[in-house]
Amino acid sequence: MPKRLCEIFKSPRRDEMYLYVDRARGLTDVPEALLERFGKPVSVTVMMLSEDKPLARAKAGDVLAAIASQGFYLQMPPAREAYMLDSYKAPTEARY
Repeated sequence: MPKRLCEIFKSPRRDEMYLYVDRARGLTDVPEALLERFGKPVSVTVMMLSEDKPLARAKAGDVLAAIASQGFYLQMPPAREAYMLDSYKAPTEARY
């Protein structure tokens, strides 16, 4: 079972957007255009990742495969439910 020491970075521009990279290579394989949109990466944690490691929003095998093939894995924020967007946009009234 393949294992890899990964570093995880969060985006300062977008909540719940993360980059997973090989710890030894760092951000060298991440395209400059992606880094510009991502913002200055903020290191969150370093972990030993294996296929059986449970992750909240991704399959560890997919993360490992992406790092092996392209040098990074980009985790996008989860899609917002339509009803949540409607309630966020709706004006609120002060009631006393």
